[in-house]
Amino acid sequence: MFETTIAGSLPKPSWLAKPGVLWAPWALEGEALAEAKRDATILALKEQEDIGIDIVSDGEMSRQHFVHGFLEKIAGIDWAKRVRMGIRNNRYEADVPTVTGHLTRKDSVHATEAAISRAHTKRRLKFTLPGPMTIIDTIADGYYGDRIKMAMRFAELLNEEARELEALGCDVIQFDEPAFNAFTAEVAEWGVAALERAAQGLKCVTVVHICYGYGIKANIDWKSSLGQEWRQYEAVFPALAKSKIQQVSLECINSRAPVRLLGLLKGKDVLLGTIDVANDTAETPAQVADVLKSALPYVAPEKLFPCTNCGMAPMERKLARAKLKALVAGAALLRSELKI
Repeated sequence: MFETTIAGSLPKPSWLAKPGVLWAPWALEGEALAEAKRDATILALKEQEDIGIDIVSDGEMSRQHFVHGFLEKIAGIDWAKRVRMGIRNNRYEADVPTVTGHLTRKDSVHATEAAISRAHTKRRLKFTLPGPMTIIDTIADGYYGDRIKMAMRFAELLNEEARELEALGCDVIQFDEPAFNAFTAEVAEWGVAALERAAQGLKCVTVVHICYGYGIKANIDWKSSLGQEWRQYEAVFPALAKSKIQQVSLECINSRAPVRLLGLLKGKDVLLGTIDVANDTAETPAQVADVLKSALPYVAPEKLFPCTNCGMAPMERKLARAKLKALVAGAALLRSELKI
């Protein structure tokens, strides 16, 4: 009970990529880079095991970005045709590639790192993929002319990839959908349908991760503008509660999203963010336990999984390790208090 996991990314070693930034440039090239990615993946797994994380991840060590890491092996995208566009409903801008033709997978995207991960841990393994809505909010459309049509095509490709990851031994497939908090009306209209298409036929555990973004200035500034209560979850949770997705990963600690909204996810496992990725202080075990306790009136203990608020990619590695130790210790503290 209270099995721990992480939302996705971990900080990369400085010998792999520039530390402390998103879209970090690689420090190596060619075969040296491939070997460094392999080594960093194994290191991320072993550090999670040593800390005591129950459901581990590859830490996204082979990806510069959680979305574009998937798109790199998709045909129909022109990476030279960069367009400046608003991201997450114009929360910030980025230079993104353009879809210029019918989208197909050139090959398996993440099979290499999934196979490496499966070979080097006996623990349950979670693998993350970007969700369809978030993908189309992070790439320009110069071909389909229809957001929903393009999202559904990406959902089909994600499903192909997810089925291969499952066959390689991944126990959990998570789809990251931070865009759900930016386009709340569209979640019920077509977002959940696209998500379910991406997960179609999977027999492993399926998760959707919805947060308020990495701990970067644009996201912090946006959150400060949302008022005393963040009600985005209230708009999207009912649609997710009716979906076939089994687990929902969400932001909680230091969030202004009312904890009572968890009651809208009746029947779902909840991966509760008890670690803040937007500050420079490690939580205490007691703080983690208190956040978990705040959810218990709305989520049964057996359905509650302590997690991080979001990915930790931009964070300093030492701080990330300290936070994960607090995550594990906080879960243990609550189990002791409840005598379970």
